[in-house]
Amino acid sequence: MKKTVLLVLVSLCFIVSFSAAAEEVTIDFWHAMGGHNLEVVNTLVEEFNSSQDQVEVKAQYTGSYNDTLTKTQSAVQTGTAPHIIQIYEIGTQMMLDSGIIMPIEDLGKEVAGDNSFDWDKFLVPVSNYYTMDGKLNSMPFNSSTPILYYDRDAFEEAGLDPNRPPQTFAELKEYARKLTIKNDDGTVERYGFTLGIVGWFVEQMVANQDATLVNNDNGRSARATASNLNEEAAVRFVKLWKEMVDEGIMLNPGRGWDGANQAFSSGRAAMLIESTSSVAGFTENAEAAGFELGTGFLPRPAAANRGGVIIGGASLWTIADHPEEELKATWEFLKWLSEEEQQVYWFENTGYFPVTKAAVEREMNNKFFAENPNYLTAFLQLLLSKKAVSTQGALIGTFPEVRQIVEESVEKTLEGNMTPQAAMDEAAERVNKSLKEYNQLNE
Repeated sequence: MKKTVLLVLVSLCFIVSFSAAAEEVTIDFWHAMGGHNLEVVNTLVEEFNSSQDQVEVKAQYTGSYNDTLTKTQSAVQTGTAPHIIQIYEIGTQMMLDSGIIMPIEDLGKEVAGDNSFDWDKFLVPVSNYYTMDGKLNSMPFNSSTPILYYDRDAFEEAGLDPNRPPQTFAELKEYARKLTIKNDDGTVERYGFTLGIVGWFVEQMVANQDATLVNNDNGRSARATASNLNEEAAVRFVKLWKEMVDEGIMLNPGRGWDGANQAFSSGRAAMLIESTSSVAGFTENAEAAGFELGTGFLPRPAAANRGGVIIGGASLWTIADHPEEELKATWEFLKWLSEEEQQVYWFENTGYFPVTKAAVEREMNNKFFAENPNYLTAFLQLLLSKKAVSTQGALIGTFPEVRQIVEESVEKTLEGNMTPQAAMDEAAERVNKSLKEYNQLNE
């Protein structure tokens, strides 16, 4: 009798244990990838979910990066926060100060106890941005940088070498003059260059001159307390911008990305600067319009030190306030996303950089870059960028506001309301006030 009871109890324990093991852990993933990229994210999530039966990821598009950040802040207050959120690179300082995140290294090493993960697998320019005090805080995800795009056919027509895009500010102006076509009445039929009023471009042009946006090593050695916007690097780029627009060789499409993109794709402008994530789209547009697309590094002043580009895009952050089993499940998904197969799929279907060395090597071996040289331009510019605080990117708690201030100042300059120096002086003063108020709240 006792033996029979014992067997029944053992069987029941086995059934209960099996049921518990078979029960999936659900984690929520909020992101800002819309349009085609939404389909790519959903495909990745579905692939992960079907690859195993222990973790189910529920992905939700939550609007823009700003929308996602705002919704997360509200959800934390109500105890309904997701496990993973996608936050743009300029939200890094805010996330570090939020008190709601678990650094990805802590998640992998301490919570999940994963001693096999290679933390050196990431491209250094990418992981550097999200590393503070020697610790990687978020999982690199969609990464991009700006590059110069140009119409190779227009170069040939203007007597320019299509294999040699402009490398300096002076050359950019010279090329733009030659590429600009004006009718007899002075009306511009095609501009040599265009650029949307986007704060990101100013940040990149400052870094490309090996200069910093704010003090204290771009906010890396201590909290940023003062802006460098009124120093030489930013001012001379805004000055070039103003001179080219005034001369009629550069189209000013106003704030945002769309106007410049449309002008370039339609042939109204022969050159522009845009994100590397647009290579695929511009290639398709160029084929449809009947011209060959070219790409080049960002130009810089001839006398300036070579800096490089800063990673843009976003990374994936883990919200700390969740049960341990859910945090471990979160790690499994994030680790899976960083694997070579997923990184290659992400890159080839979105244009964002793969963030691991293995994925880049695989694409090299598969001759992807040989067959798609415009992608190679983007990678070479990134990998040849100087390893310094200038290219690591600034940590600013009020970065979204800073970008808006920069855009307003550029706008005032192009409209003729202020000189480049006066506009940047005003911008620096406004940023300094913003930094002071933020730092007082987060001391």
